[in-house]
This record gives sequence, structure tokens and C-alpha cells, in this order.
Amino acid sequence: MRIKQYIKPFLFASLLAAPLTACEDYLEVTPPGEFASNNVLTNEAGLTSLLYSAYTNYNIQNIYKDVINMEEVTTDMAFNSGGGENRTLSLFINFTWDPSVAWLEVDMWNQAYFAIRDANLLIDNVDNSDADEAMKAQLKAEARYIRATEYAFLYGWFGSVPLVVSSTDAEPKGRASEEEIKDFIAMELSEIVADLPAPGQEAQYGRASKGHALGILTKFYLNTKQWQKVVEVSQQLMDLGYYELYPDFTKLFRVENEQNREMIVAWPQIADLQLGNMFPNGAVPPGFQYSEKLPELVWTTGMSNWATQYRLRDEFVDSFDPTDARFGLIIEDYINLQGKKVNLRNTPDNSRSLKFFDNNALGNFHGNDTPIVRYADILLSRAEALNEINGPTQEALDLINQVRNRAGLADLTMTEASSKEALRDLILQERGWEFVSEAKRREDLIRHGKFVSKAQARGVNAQGFHVRFPIPEKEMNSNPALEGQQNQGY
Repeated sequence: MRIKQYIKPFLFASLLAAPLTACEDYLEVTPPGEFASNNVLTNEAGLTSLLYSAYTNYNIQNIYKDVINMEEVTTDMAFNSGGGENRTLSLFINFTWDPSVAWLEVDMWNQAYFAIRDANLLIDNVDNSDADEAMKAQLKAEARYIRATEYAFLYGWFGSVPLVVSSTDAEPKGRASEEEIKDFIAMELSEIVADLPAPGQEAQYGRASKGHALGILTKFYLNTKQWQKVVEVSQQLMDLGYYELYPDFTKLFRVENEQNREMIVAWPQIADLQLGNMFPNGAVPPGFQYSEKLPELVWTTGMSNWATQYRLRDEFVDSFDPTDARFGLIIEDYINLQGKKVNLRNTPDNSRSLKFFDNNALGNFHGNDTPIVRYADILLSRAEALNEINGPTQEALDLINQVRNRAGLADLTMTEASSKEALRDLILQERGWEFVSEAKRREDLIRHGKFVSKAQARGVNAQGFHVRFPIPEKEMNSNPALEGQQNQGY
């Protein structure tokens, strides 16, 4: 019953990961009729299938745990040990990654451009289809949303990248200018809002709404420090009158509470389709049965418990107020399968985040949806922008205090927020507590100018160029237009 509420991935999606000629070969033989190769791009059903392929590539379910870890072990928040994954994650812990790292290619670069390719193909053909005008506008808006969002992700990881906006452009492209890529992302997300459905009115859960576009745009403006635009777009999103904080933070991420009104952009995870959230497999410690702190979350023999261990740094864990509800999803000890209590703090940097955990997980796959933009993020983003424009104001504090009050903490006052710099630091700290295990810490530290200095304080040989990842080696080798355009330092 549950899976009917989601966009279902099509085999069409995996075939489109090959060159587009392979797509035509497949469609010539199976099935006939509406999905035949001569009309798949001219009828509504075929274009909708292509849109789902774009969503499947955009929603990187099974590999998003890699992205979370790459984004967080590079910071003061997370750590990793053990298993085959540590061979890669140790490169990010020690700031020794380089263009040959496969995860940068497969999980970030390729996946984004697969989705962009599908979106471009739809955009180029939808006007010639038999869909009615309203459906054409919506399909095109959703494809533009996927494309612009992927470029926003790519920009956050690599800086400016090749801007491919047509399926018919066969010429290899070099990197767009900073101005071109930033203007394109902002223009696309702004223009499509009118043609997207209101939040809660999407045809299937997981498809784009006005809130999706405004949420991604707010975060893009935040990370590019366009403060006034953050204020304007976040107000547009709030004026939709739909989103709100979920009242109980400890229950916010549970499968039974999915589709709540705090999740503006969330990637559906479906354990019984083997498209689930895989982060918990590395977050649970060896021999984990349950934690007395979270007794309702119980490991079963049907679940995976990996050799690699997704851990949290002690300094970050110790920064929490013990009464903070968000600390309630971080465990420092547990009961193992032999019924014995194990103190994780006996090993440095070894506490665990159980933000995502599904008692009905199947093997590697938990059903917890992956949050990309939450309403709490919008509130804190708006507060940060207001502070950068005007310094501490009561409006900014009220926004922060909504998030703090939900966590059971007292209000911040002008006494603590004594200056723009003081409130800036308080917001950064608040964001760390709120978004652990959600792949936001790296971008937050970069924006606040602390990514490199905090790594250096840990004894890591971090340099200024590390705020961007390198363009993958295979892409540099295969695209002659990128010659001489690698990010500085690599």
C-alpha cells in the first residue's frame, strides 16, 4: 500500500544511464504501443516515464550515505573507521582526496548529469507532445526543477561546471562562468514556481511543488551569500502557509511520520523495493541490539550491521545541552546482543547518530526518507540572512527560537546575541545540532569561513582550495573542453 504513494523507479531509468541510442534500442522491442521509440517523446505517458527517470537519477537513494559522509567527515562533526568504505572516507578525513576518487565521479558528478540529461531530453520534446498545455507546463517545470537543483548541488561541490541545457548539443562544453551558472540556477528556480503545484497537491509524493523550488532557491542564495534574496524567497515560501515544524523532533524522521509538513524536499526511501536509506547500517555499532536512550529502536536479524562505522566526534557531541531533544537521537552507549552495556565513549570519537532507523528494515534498506530541505532550515537560513543584513534583531531571534523551543531549549536573547559576529556563531552552532547526519555541515562551515581553519585545528593539512572538490579525473580526460580548467590545487 505504501509504495503506491511514491514515484516508482522504472527500468527505463537504468537504460537511460547508457547513451540515448541504447534507450531507443530498448523501446523498439518492449513494450509496444505508447512506449514505442517513435512516439515515446511525443505522448504524455512516455514523457512522464522520462520524467520519472530524471527523478530516479535525482533521488540518489542507495548512495546518499556516501554523500552524507563525504560532507561530514571533512568537518568537526563526523568520523569513520573500519570496513571497505574507510579506504575512501579516510581520504576525506585527512584532506587527501584527489580527482581519482571514484565517489566524486559516481555519486556526485555522474548522477547529477544523468538527471540533467533526462531533464534536457524532456524539455526539448515536451512542446511537440500530445499532452494538454497545462500538463506540458507542469512536466517542463518539474524537469527544469530537477536540472536547476542538480546544478545547485554541483556548484556547491565543484564550483562552476559545464552548463548543458539541450539534449541536441553534441559539442563538449567547458566550465561556465561563475556568473552564468549562478544566474541560470536562480532564473530557472524562480521562473518555474508558477507552473508547479502547491505543496501537498503533487501528483505523487516526492514530485516537485512550489515549496521544492523555493526551498532549493533559498538554500542556493544562502550558500552564495545573497542575503537579501534569502529574505525575499524565504518569505515567499513561508507565505505558502503550508510548512511548519513537526512538534516532536525525536519522531520527525520516523517512517510512520513521513510526508509531514516540515519536510519541504525529501527523497523517498522504500525499504521493500530495495531503494532504502542505507546510512543506519554504518551508524549502528557492532553487535547493537538497542539503546536504553532509544529503547523503541531494536535491531533484528533481518537488518545489516556493517563493518564500516559512521561515528561522531567527541567535541561535537559534548557541545550539546544534555536536555536538547536533538541530543536524544545520539547514543553514547548501547546494549549488545549478549545483553551487556557497551560504552561507546571508551573509544574517542565514537558516539552514533540514530536519526534514521527503521524497525522494519530489510537487509541494507531502511525506509526513512532522506531530508534535503526542512522548514527548520528555512527558519535558520532567514535568521542568518537577516543578521548579515542588519545585525541582531528580534525577528532573527524569534526565528531561531522556534527551532530551539521545539528542541526544549530556552530562548536566545539580545544578551547572548550581542553583535553580528556573536549571533553568526550562535546560528552556526544551532545548525550543527539541528542538521547532524543531513549533509549540511561542510557547506555551513565553508559559508562561515571556518571549514579550513577547523580542519587545521584538528591537525589536518587543509588548504584554501579544499573548499571545492576536484572535477573527476575521468571527466577531465574525456572532455577536451575542460583542459586546463581543473579546480586550483588539484
